[in-house]
Amino acid sequence: MGLCFNSSALCIYIIGVLELQVPFDHSQAIPLLQRLLLPINPRFSSIMVKHKSGEKRWRKIRVKLKDHINIPLFPESKSKQSYDNYFADYLSRIAIEKLPENKPLWEIHTVNYPTSSAASSLIFKLHHALGDGYSLMGALLSCLQRAVDPSLPLSFPSLKPSKSANKSFFSRFSSVMSLACNTLVDLWWGLTNTTAIEDDKTPIRSGFQTGETRPVTISTITFSLDQIKLIKSRLGVTVNDAIVGIVFYGTRLYMQGVDNKSGAAKSTALVLMNTRNIECYQSVNDMLSAHQAKRSWGNRVSFVHVPIPKSEGKRISKQLDFIWEVHHIIKSKNQSLVVPLNGMLLDMKSKLKGYEAVAKHVYNAATKSSATITSLIGPSQQMSLANHPVNGFCFTVAGGPESLLISIMSYMGNWEF
Repeated sequence: MGLCFNSSALCIYIIGVLELQVPFDHSQAIPLLQRLLLPINPRFSSIMVKHKSGEKRWRKIRVKLKDHINIPLFPESKSKQSYDNYFADYLSRIAIEKLPENKPLWEIHTVNYPTSSAASSLIFKLHHALGDGYSLMGALLSCLQRAVDPSLPLSFPSLKPSKSANKSFFSRFSSVMSLACNTLVDLWWGLTNTTAIEDDKTPIRSGFQTGETRPVTISTITFSLDQIKLIKSRLGVTVNDAIVGIVFYGTRLYMQGVDNKSGAAKSTALVLMNTRNIECYQSVNDMLSAHQAKRSWGNRVSFVHVPIPKSEGKRISKQLDFIWEVHHIIKSKNQSLVVPLNGMLLDMKSKLKGYEAVAKHVYNAATKSSATITSLIGPSQQMSLANHPVNGFCFTVAGGPESLLISIMSYMGNWEF
């Protein structure tokens, strides 16, 4: 999958933003990278080269750290709103710029201008070939500590599902049959949506085949976890149901605001999933240990197609009813093996036809869908990087062909969209 993300069909980047509470000390940049980032994985000091066989492989090189550090200069202003605009424009510009292939596929941008949410900001632009969100999150968190007490490790919301009560034979048989039926339906529906059927053109889907080369706009919004939990408790659904319901409801609301007919349009979200059988983040040392490396570091991702409920014939103002409908859709997806099976099929296709074929498959799935959704779980406590407290933490994925990408990140009791 790493080769897939750096191919003729796909060139995908992960962009992370740390919003710092104090101005960043530029003199610490190179020592921090030398001490913390480079030792994490050999890929941070390697480039991809093509062998005679045509396959790309990693080759270790000498890293010139100063070539990976960018310090932008903005026009002087006394208004934080002006710096907000400069920062947004800068972030949107670097999102579509390709990293040079003759040096390791990452770079850091230190933005020492105050915005409405930070005294300074650090932007990490990392090629997806280095690893997926799980790997890179573990790597980044190995460089950070608790702001209040650095001696204590960062903690995260539990990823472990609650244990279900003992079921009768009939209930277990019914669950197995539902699992089989949902898996077959999801596999068939996903295959047709990747190869044959595409979503309607709407305000969130342009239909352009070269969407990855078009200008992008990046914006963020923050929700309190307590607000999400209030919806969760009222409806008796999960936090995940409430979050996806809010995203889908807001998406349909925007679509109808631009074009009222788009409420009835066929729209699908491609949801990216981690396929590791791991309940929480691991330290980099654990990820790279001999018995863990193969299943921890790298790109262990799959996807599932999730239909965005239509709002035609409904009162769009009934947000809770919309979330309740999303709950039923996600429940059926959870009672399916489509995510691990999709991962196995991509792996099999890579072995039989090569990584370019897998890249084309993923490209087709993204272009025929209306949106892509990806998410990561962040720490519950405030983080600090070399005594620079982190106010906010968000990420996005750039370089893909989709018209709309929604990334979701939890941090300090908030959800960043």
